[in-house]
Amino acid sequence: MNLPESQTFSARLTSLAQRLGLIGRTARQIFLRASTLHLPFKPLPIPGNSIAWQDGPPLYRLVDLPRDALSGPVQEDKAQAHAALAGVVSIEQQMLPAFDLRLIDGFASPLISGTTYRTFEDYTTSEHCKQVRIISYKDFIRTFSLALPRYLAGERIELRQASWLASRTFWAGDQQGASFAGAVVYARRRGLEVVLPANLTHYHLNTQALKSLGQRYHVLAMPCEAWNDAAFMALLLDSGMPYARLSLWKSAGTPELLLLPKDHSQATALGEGLRQAGAPDMLAYMNDLNS
Repeated sequence: MNLPESQTFSARLTSLAQRLGLIGRTARQIFLRASTLHLPFKPLPIPGNSIAWQDGPPLYRLVDLPRDALSGPVQEDKAQAHAALAGVVSIEQQMLPAFDLRLIDGFASPLISGTTYRTFEDYTTSEHCKQVRIISYKDFIRTFSLALPRYLAGERIELRQASWLASRTFWAGDQQGASFAGAVVYARRRGLEVVLPANLTHYHLNTQALKSLGQRYHVLAMPCEAWNDAAFMALLLDSGMPYARLSLWKSAGTPELLLLPKDHSQATALGEGLRQAGAPDMLAYMNDLNS
């Protein structure tokens, strides 16, 4: 006699819970209930080929993460999660005596919004740059000086790079993006060498810190709808399990990270169940970016 499909599915989940080491009855129940949640999980965005730093994942916010950045009911749980996140993203700073500005291909400050542009060349043909006109070398100097008022004096320029954004170099200026891009594109086309000293800040994911975080926590991306879902919130709150939340993405409708310690059986059960239900694994995501 064939078992009903629902019983077969339940048996598979129970078997999976046992293989994961979720032996206790309460932990198994949490896993089974979490595994069958229907929440609008979405894959985490893959960094696109964009000139805008903000179009990439905001992992740079993990550097010097404020202690009050995490939320949750228990201060000690938040403090432990904060400590586990420390060092996941590191920075290296270099003072370069000379940097060719033609190699810059992005904005670190939010100088553009809405449309995604792959290159400065694409951007300079858009409506954003219709006022920029460079016909002569004199125009070029004038235009560059709008973005870099002390360009002719050789003032040091601020730059950013991130390991998860391939080989792009981003200018950290906060004004006159159209003028800056227009001058860079002109210099490329005319073969003009434009060199300034630079402060370069490079962000990178720390492999060992990522491994340590993965040994200690589930880190899952929960949709904003989850925090108003009665079934999920009951699982999270009714047993008093430890957890912490982190809003890494700041715009409306973006996911929030849920950190569940693996040394707590019920928190582990919830984390494994949510993964089974489709919750994106932030650790797997960061490891993929680091590969």
